[in-house]
Amino acid sequence: MAFLGGDMSNHRVRLFSTAFKEDVVRRLESGEALAAVSKELGIARKLLYEWRWAWRRHGAAGLNRRRGPKKGLRRKMATSDPPGAALASSAPSAEGTSASVAELARAKARIEELERLVGRQQLDLDFFRKALRLADALQGPAPARGETNSSRSSKI
Repeated sequence: MAFLGGDMSNHRVRLFSTAFKEDVVRRLESGEALAAVSKELGIARKLLYEWRWAWRRHGAAGLNRRRGPKKGLRRKMATSDPPGAALASSAPSAEGTSASVAELARAKARIEELERLVGRQQLDLDFFRKALRLADALQGPAPARGETNSSRSSKI
């Protein structure tokens, strides 16, 4: 089977260590141009954007995640404890500290996402309230009981 860009057998999957990804993201975060880093390392810009996004959202743990849909994620989310329950239930251990920090970062990111959503919904509500008031003002007073506010029919 042929794909754009050639035969699939010529396509190599490159795997990068978490430490390498972390070094690259630190370069990007320090202000180095993403396009220049991409060209220098021979890595697609899209992949670098994904690494930077994962780093900002999940920290170093985000760079070691599998891509694509996760098995059982919906079921796990439906049955899991609320965010932060694990933080309150146990004292952090050396290994649990990084997991707690990552969980806290995910919870904060989710809160920010939900706050943005609420803000957008409030803007929509304000817009439609104002539009409804203007439409009511242009329409004039409501007709008395039994009267209609329409014009005479054009059908004869």
